[in-house]
Amino acid sequence: MIQTIFRKVISAHENFTQNDKEYLEPFIKDDIVSLENGIYKLNSKYRVGIIKIKNKSVTLSDLDNEHKTLKLDMNELKGAYNNDLVLVKRIFNPRSSFKAKVEKILYTNATSLLVYVNEGELFSVKESIKLETKKDFSSSTNGNIYVVNSKTFEIEKDVGNIQDPKVDQFISLFLYDELIRLEMYLEVEAKMDDVNKRVDLTNLAFTTIDPASAKDHDDAIYFDVKENILYVAIADVSYFVKEDSPLDKQALLKSTSIYLPNKVLPMLPPSLSEEMCSLKENVDRYSYVFKIYLTKDYEIEKSELFEAIIKSHKKFSYGRIDRVIEGHLDKYSQTEKEIFDYLIPLYEITKKIRAKRLQKGYDFISKEYRQKLNHNLELEGISIEESTASHQLIEECMLLANIEASKKLGNVGIFRIHEEPSFQSLSKLVDEVNLLGIKAEIKASVHETITHIQAKAKNSLLVEEINDLIIKSQSQAKYSSKNLGHFGLGFDSYSHFTSPIRRYSDLVLHRMLKSKKTPASIEEICEHISVNERKVDQLVWDYEDRKYARWAKDQVGKEFKAQIVDIERGFAKFYKDMPGLRVHLDNYRGEKLFLKIKVIIKSVDMISKNIVGSIKNV
Repeated sequence: MIQTIFRKVISAHENFTQNDKEYLEPFIKDDIVSLENGIYKLNSKYRVGIIKIKNKSVTLSDLDNEHKTLKLDMNELKGAYNNDLVLVKRIFNPRSSFKAKVEKILYTNATSLLVYVNEGELFSVKESIKLETKKDFSSSTNGNIYVVNSKTFEIEKDVGNIQDPKVDQFISLFLYDELIRLEMYLEVEAKMDDVNKRVDLTNLAFTTIDPASAKDHDDAIYFDVKENILYVAIADVSYFVKEDSPLDKQALLKSTSIYLPNKVLPMLPPSLSEEMCSLKENVDRYSYVFKIYLTKDYEIEKSELFEAIIKSHKKFSYGRIDRVIEGHLDKYSQTEKEIFDYLIPLYEITKKIRAKRLQKGYDFISKEYRQKLNHNLELEGISIEESTASHQLIEECMLLANIEASKKLGNVGIFRIHEEPSFQSLSKLVDEVNLLGIKAEIKASVHETITHIQAKAKNSLLVEEINDLIIKSQSQAKYSSKNLGHFGLGFDSYSHFTSPIRRYSDLVLHRMLKSKKTPASIEEICEHISVNERKVDQLVWDYEDRKYARWAKDQVGKEFKAQIVDIERGFAKFYKDMPGLRVHLDNYRGEKLFLKIKVIIKSVDMISKNIVGSIKNV
């Protein structure tokens, strides 16, 4: 209502109700609004709009779209918060970076805010904005974290104190609007009672290959060496999760599982994700299977897709299969020998398939840092996960299934797309590489340019760093109802088929392939799961940064080895002791990108996760 009244004022509307006029009277008395010849006008000193808070900056989204966005003073908000409707007064001071200050909060929605206490005053956790309240928090301990009502400031939940590592999960989930992960899962009564005839493949020695800690097994493989046929069996989640059921709506809302360092917050109830859908060892399971016929040149001759029942004969870790590929068979059973007898030749085949794929796609050498937490949820170390032979074997098998799945879709479906980088991004990449002393140039095509840079980098000591720059230059992969190809993998058509336990996209694809129907809301589904995927990534990074900050607060004054990774904002990253930790350098003076330095940690803010350090002068 109030927003509508001011829109009328701004647009010089003539149709005002009696209630509108009564509401505007105090504003006329204060010379904020004028009334001349029946026309209301807003004083040019003022603006009305919606508060927008992002990255510790506050702006006004003006109701009058013709005006530019105004920057507001964070200390002059008078208790206003994100998405509040406010009246602001413009600041006519050319020396001030702020262009307006809040005069009055016109309307605020009652929402839940995550706050912390410092010296009896409340601050928002997300932006560290001081919140105006008459409620007394003087008896609260510094660092106490609460969820409060944004209007009354009544405490809705006592989260704990920032000194307790157990609060990190709640903070990250709250900040990224994922508290649904803490709610009880819907009750599921899942039974294997399919009345349709499924293909019985339980006699085939399927195997799963996953991280040693995995509880959800989406995929299993079997290779018929004599016939050159690859079977890729995927958990048949769509049989148990019916479209538009309450469980399905909850899965869509989540759209992906969240993998934190110490636990998984699954998209589906554990009774499905870890039990009935998971392709567990020596248990019959429903699966959706691609039977892929390979030629002698390891091209796909044809493929068949059908519902089946399989039994994983053995669960392996990546590490164990790496040892097998290297020839270290260890002790093994007859069942394991049967599996090894096809895995070793299959690995040689996938190497050839991979080599051919990389003629159009890319081989990015990168490391993934996995935080190791102790029983108190404190960071105690980092494990580094690299793409090994076993990873590549499984990856190529899954890529084949994903490609074949995408081919079975029509013009509209659910595709995983990745557009090639823009000319501007490519030019910037070449400039950055040249600044590192590696002479590169733009070639006739994007692919040729990137492989040219990678070839040049092989002769340097910065292979991993340059691969990181190449990855940063890329556009972000996403889901689309239209097929635009996958630039990074080098595929003309690609979809996600192989992980329906943890990705909603794959579940939708399974249903489409079974029913030959496309959901009417497919575009909305693609947009939602793409946005949520990025949000979950940010949530995990936020959680990990909180663990890094906790570790760093006990290291203040100590010296560590780091590498400059951001020359615009002055950030370095540890490459030893606690790899992956980012520190903001308070004495950065334009040092070269990827320069290795020694850093002394100076301070840590546990709320913002900001770690500040200084480059040690040698």
